[in-house]
Amino acid sequence: MAVSQTVELKCTMTVSIWQANGTQPLQEVDCLVIGAGLIGCSAAYFAAQAGRQVTITDARDLALGASSRNAGFMITGLDTYYHTAVEAYGLDTVRELWALSRTTHDYLWQFIEAGAVQVDRCGSTLLAETPAEARELEQAARALEADGFEVNYHSRDPLERGYYAAIEQPQDAAVQPYQLVQAIFQQSGAALIANNEVYRIGQDSADIVTVWTRQFIFKARHVLLCTNAYSPFIDPYFVGKVIPTRAQCLVTAPLADGPILNTCGYSDYGYMYYRDTFDGRLLIGGGRKQNKWLEGDTSDDRVTDPVQRTLEAYLRDRFPEVEAPVEQRWAGIMGFSVDKLPLVGTLPGKPRVGFAVGFTGHGLAMGVGTAERAVDHLLNGTHPGAVSATRLD
Repeated sequence: MAVSQTVELKCTMTVSIWQANGTQPLQEVDCLVIGAGLIGCSAAYFAAQAGRQVTITDARDLALGASSRNAGFMITGLDTYYHTAVEAYGLDTVRELWALSRTTHDYLWQFIEAGAVQVDRCGSTLLAETPAEARELEQAARALEADGFEVNYHSRDPLERGYYAAIEQPQDAAVQPYQLVQAIFQQSGAALIANNEVYRIGQDSADIVTVWTRQFIFKARHVLLCTNAYSPFIDPYFVGKVIPTRAQCLVTAPLADGPILNTCGYSDYGYMYYRDTFDGRLLIGGGRKQNKWLEGDTSDDRVTDPVQRTLEAYLRDRFPEVEAPVEQRWAGIMGFSVDKLPLVGTLPGKPRVGFAVGFTGHGLAMGVGTAERAVDHLLNGTHPGAVSATRLD
């Protein structure tokens, strides 16, 4: 018992006795979603569609975590080359996951159009930085084509920036991610309680979950954790399953001659990525591969000099014509699952506490469809398929 208690204390987000002493107002809710990012707001939307009254709460505010700190790439598929994914997970699982990604994008286009969200239907371009990566790109392209996917393979660099090969996915897009989550939230009809840290969750009866937060003590019929990178701080179940991992970006001042890419570009097996912004800047993200010792297993979302120097060097190397200064830098915390697939399930001993976490930097690719499965699993017991967390048990 003593060991279990120590683990729980290490994993629980801290709220002092001065901030909350157990006398917070009681609030009864139907469905409580914890996490007000892309996944949480999507889950709220699906729960509302199922007839539930939904409340969202978050330690920050709407979409202030990785959901508005990412590059806004609506890319189809996993963060793994298609043929490599087949080797790792099997063809049936990979087909299911790519279909889940297409479902996610179908929903995203609905949210975008209904919410007047800024989006650029520019497609995506996966580029090879070495001859070895080019050979793998060709394998991936042939595997995708054999399975009926629309891709365009280039044996040369279509951007003429020193890459070795490329795969184009014309159906992909670049979105304004903060606007997107705001639109999904508005369309969900959920209530939001912001700036409200969760510090304890307990299911003390068959049909009621108690959630202690800094502002309220909630009594909920169902609870869904959409806390991604911060999940290990919510419950010890996620320790070793979800790893908080930092990602960093920089953006230039507006370029004198306007956009220069007209695509979502990413290379070096996805470790580097770049796009035009809607106001004519160049955004570059990545640099983690060269600094994994610094960027892995952290929830600190401050920028770091080694990564920012890596990004600046990449800017000079691949985009030498850009003279605009770097104007802004930021970081966000991703939740990497240990096998790179999302996790859906319910907490052990708490069957009314569900979760949808572990998106490994690809929430815009897989998140909304996964949230739909998580809601269906929690409310109706439907098996979540390939994203079921039971694969790790």
